[in-house]
Amino acid sequence: MTLEAFLVWDAPDGARWQLVDGVPVAMAPASPVHASIQTELARLIGNHLAQQGGQCRAYIAPGIRLGRNADRNFRIPDLGVSCTPLARGEMMLPDPVLLVEILSPGNAAETWTNVWAYTTISSVREILVIRTDLIGAQLLRRDPDGSWPPVPSEVDPGALSLQSIGLETTLSPLYAGTWLLDHANRSN
Repeated sequence: MTLEAFLVWDAPDGARWQLVDGVPVAMAPASPVHASIQTELARLIGNHLAQQGGQCRAYIAPGIRLGRNADRNFRIPDLGVSCTPLARGEMMLPDPVLLVEILSPGNAAETWTNVWAYTTISSVREILVIRTDLIGAQLLRRDPDGSWPPVPSEVDPGALSLQSIGLETTLSPLYAGTWLLDHANRSN
């Protein structure tokens, strides 16, 4: 299926769909921990961007176009940030600078396939992958020469730095209200 056909496709109800190399793929519903992390991250980044002023905005589950095989792919990260204003009727997030995936143990292979596909988007500067089985994250950051490192770096739970949007924080706020943070607090 082409991207053009996918965008007008009458998909079956009950699922969100991505287009992966020309094939529609249903996405599993998010677990409560996944949804909580997504909500807290959107709030944290959204508030940060609002305080900064400017045109950058956070978007939950935006559709994006890859840089490679763009006519056969429509992916949906958990969160994206773009500093390009949306045009009327826009179906995809233009020029994302930061993309975030929340990694659930049951979809790790699919998530990492998407993460590496996001590196083909020329505007993307960072890709954050947040875990749902423990407090942890990995970060891919584009090198100054435009290349990507071969492996993501582990994020220090006490020092998350998203240079693409000028945000410095810790991982703890992302896990607010989840058993993971409650467990970590009881262990300390």
